[in-house]
Amino acid sequence: MNSYSNSYKEAGVDVTAGYKAVELMKQYVARTMTSGVLSGLGGFGGLFELDMTGISKPVLVSGTDGVGTKLKIAFLMDKHDTVGIDCVAMCVNDIICCGAKPQFFLDYIAVGKNYPEKIAKIVSGVAEGCVQSGAALIGGETAEMPGFYPVDEYDLAGFAVGVVDKDKILKPDTQKAGDVMIAIKSSGVHSNGFSLVRKVFTVNESNLARHYSDLGTTLGNVLLTPTKIYVKAVMKLLDSVKVKSISHITGGGFYENIPRSLPDGLSAKIERKAVQVLPIFDLIAQTGNIPERDMFNTFNMGVGMTVVVDKNDADKAISAINSAGEEAYVLGELVEGDYGVVIC
Repeated sequence: MNSYSNSYKEAGVDVTAGYKAVELMKQYVARTMTSGVLSGLGGFGGLFELDMTGISKPVLVSGTDGVGTKLKIAFLMDKHDTVGIDCVAMCVNDIICCGAKPQFFLDYIAVGKNYPEKIAKIVSGVAEGCVQSGAALIGGETAEMPGFYPVDEYDLAGFAVGVVDKDKILKPDTQKAGDVMIAIKSSGVHSNGFSLVRKVFTVNESNLARHYSDLGTTLGNVLLTPTKIYVKAVMKLLDSVKVKSISHITGGGFYENIPRSLPDGLSAKIERKAVQVLPIFDLIAQTGNIPERDMFNTFNMGVGMTVVVDKNDADKAISAINSAGEEAYVLGELVEGDYGVVIC
């Protein structure tokens, strides 16, 4: 490509670095291609043809999110090939909450300086997340913004689109007292609450390299563990039982996210001893002297998603989730009342 500008380069933007980054990332993007993709990288828009087989009333479902201050951990560890998984996960895990199947994804990377190899590593993670969720990476944007971001830092955000048959959209108003709430285990902190995490540990390279026996590895490795992508497990679950509602446990923890999937007049009653809290959350609470109520109102505490089914379908639902490679267990039940979430 005969495109360059020395003047723009002197201002801090190297367009040729952008072209190199695109060439380096093509091998990763190729892994995500599905039959619906009609365009390659480089166009002004990503084209995708929906397969309407078995769908009589298609409804598009969209979601967008970023990685947040978890990126600060990646900067300090100079590890950039997993945060893309987080970016995809935060989007696709939202749209599957209404029963939609992800179709395609786009990313946006804003950098202080374009280092093509680093951009390629970031995109390799995005591609891995797309592969895990069955979504095609059909486009994106890399913006070099000198003077806006430090030269060694970047921001990463994404956008996902899925589709669901209108008649199969989950209906939370079908829930009733006595229905069972099932937990699907998380892989760790996922991509929420990192402003508090960084404050608790006064995060720096030395602290991230510290090995904790309770964690079995370094603090940095645990904190940078990618967010679980639950698409395959949820799709398997939807084919196995009637699912009434799904909640993605993100920022705001139990108290903010679970009520979003509950109708008026119903609350979730959760036994504290039923929650399989991961060691990292115990460490955060102990190190920061954080009240348990705040922990459950900030972090996922080891529960990445919750699912509500009829009590007679609970065992079958757990079996379906486990057979898809995730771990599930009974977390609680729905009860009458407008308390949102009761942990007792």
